Amino acid sequence: MRIAIVKLSALGDIIHAMSVLQFIKRHLPDSTVDWVVEEGFKDVLASNPDINQILTVNIKRAKKEKSFKLLFQTLRKLKKLKKYDIVIDMQGLLKSAIVSSLIPSEKTFGFDKASLRERSATSFYSDTCQIKYAENVIKRNAFIVSSALGLIISHNDILNKQPFLHFNNSFKPYFLQNDRPNIAFVPGASFDSKVYPVENFGQLALALDANITLLWGNEKEKIMAEKIQQIAPEVTLSAQLSLGELKAFIGQMNLVIGGDTGPTHMAWALNIPSITLFGSTPGYRNTYLTKINKIIESNSKVNPNKINKDDMSIQTIEVDNITNTAKELLFLTD
Repeated sequence: MRIAIVKLSALGDIIHAMSVLQFIKRHLPDSTVDWVVEEGFKDVLASNPDINQILTVNIKRAKKEKSFKLLFQTLRKLKKLKKYDIVIDMQGLLKSAIVSSLIPSEKTFGFDKASLRERSATSFYSDTCQIKYAENVIKRNAFIVSSALGLIISHNDILNKQPFLHFNNSFKPYFLQNDRPNIAFVPGASFDSKVYPVENFGQLALALDANITLLWGNEKEKIMAEKIQQIAPEVTLSAQLSLGELKAFIGQMNLVIGGDTGPTHMAWALNIPSITLFGSTPGYRNTYLTKINKIIESNSKVNPNKINKDDMSIQTIEVDNITNTAKELLFLTD
């Protein structure tokens, strides 16, 4: 069976969707599974043995550069692909549905209208399934793939998953330590209401007897990391890491702490202990809880259908709460 998965962006969403790959190959070992993704995110998929081919598009870049030529080239490339038995749109947006419909296939599978925010996407599918939009995203991913391919992916399957981000094992950050836990802080996020205050991160660093590294991806996040370091001078600022280096770095941590953002979700994918902080986004939906992957939420009532980016309640999460959870997780992994 030839299968194409469409999940274009963003980092955390792609990671959550990748959880299905090992189960597809377990049930359909002779299948071909290709993945369509935005060019900028291809490295998060790189080296995964359950993906036969990574197919890139440049829709974001074409939009940013206002380049109809680049957009036309991207869409034409899709139409020239060898025919698939099924295309599964795991993103459920209008743009991903259009991309899915352009790929030659016997069947185009997606979520139905009741399962999506951008309901017009369903007009581009030949077959659909229904699951509440507010349901946990990893359960949604498992459900759409199970429905499309006739598989069963259980709760225990997901809990007992194998790490599914792959990287170059030769990447060894020089500042890792053997005598203390290595903890990564992820202070940045895609918008402000997902960002925990730098002052609190600083106090958290002072409260933990650990080797702490601050991860950053752009200049704004680097400034945040530098402010944390002013409060807790012993912490280390990482270099600006590529996606491949980021996977390798997180794979060597004892604990990752951050907001609802891609690098924090990498820890879950790699079976690394993590604490994800939630304010304006729904913790029950955006993380799959395990014995080593915990969440701490504010008291906000979050509507997953309409995120309130003015909800800064993440700032109310107490440092002591995070500190105690971190110590419990580190004890569990000793």
